[in-house]
Amino acid sequence: MTNELENLNSGMQRTRRNVMKIGAILVPATLARVSPAAAGGRGGNGQGGNGQGGNGQGGNGQGGNGQGGNGQGGSSCFLKGTNIKTADGERRIEDLAIGDLLPTVFGGLRPVQWIGRYPFRKSDPSKPWVKDAVPVRIARSALALNVPHADLYVTAAHCLLIGGALVPAEMLVNGATISRYEPEGDELEFFHLKLESHDVVYAEGAQAETLFHVDESAVNFADYLRRYGAPATEDARCAPLVPVGGREELKSRFRSALSPWIDLRDQADVVRDRLEECGIA
Repeated sequence: MTNELENLNSGMQRTRRNVMKIGAILVPATLARVSPAAAGGRGGNGQGGNGQGGNGQGGNGQGGNGQGGNGQGGSSCFLKGTNIKTADGERRIEDLAIGDLLPTVFGGLRPVQWIGRYPFRKSDPSKPWVKDAVPVRIARSALALNVPHADLYVTAAHCLLIGGALVPAEMLVNGATISRYEPEGDELEFFHLKLESHDVVYAEGAQAETLFHVDESAVNFADYLRRYGAPATEDARCAPLVPVGGREELKSRFRSALSPWIDLRDQADVVRDRLEECGIA
């Protein structure tokens, strides 16, 4: 009886938590639909034409401190200096080359097909980095004993493989062992590894995804085009993805909210619920 009560209580807490998350997604979306209509009565200026700039981080919306015109959007990358496990030992990601063999979780030893580069520079050194450009710092042993074995820095959208699902780093932030990192200096450089198909490699000992889709935000995108032609628009992820935002997260949250009565959750839903219930120690 005690176990049944504990399970029921845990299930109800899961429902409440996910209902609150659903509200947090729906309310801003509703306000966003209402705001343009209200702005239409103010001389047609709306957002003033410069609200988000059009480069991902906003030319003027963030005080002119966009990231060198590239924007960050939802890209996922490793910060320069990250050690990647290769067949010959660990090497910094910026020192890797096409053809280097990497141990992967799903495909064994696989060659690097391409390495994307994403440099960013402050347009105004006196101002802090905008949030979307700031990497997430995953401290040593934040995920498990000696995992990662050194501090790991990735973009917020970069996924780590946890419990069989791909979890964006931003979902793991706990303000202590996993947090946003404000780098020194006015320049940042990120790299990402493209294999023939999506997989998971070892970055500072942690399991982290490879590049899922090549886009024009890489400064060396032309090199990819010369080598391989236009990138494929559709591909399969190597594991279920925990969604963040939008319709996919809404559907996932509804499944979790209903789970005490009808459990239709997939692996990604279950992993997210466990992370939110237990946190990262």
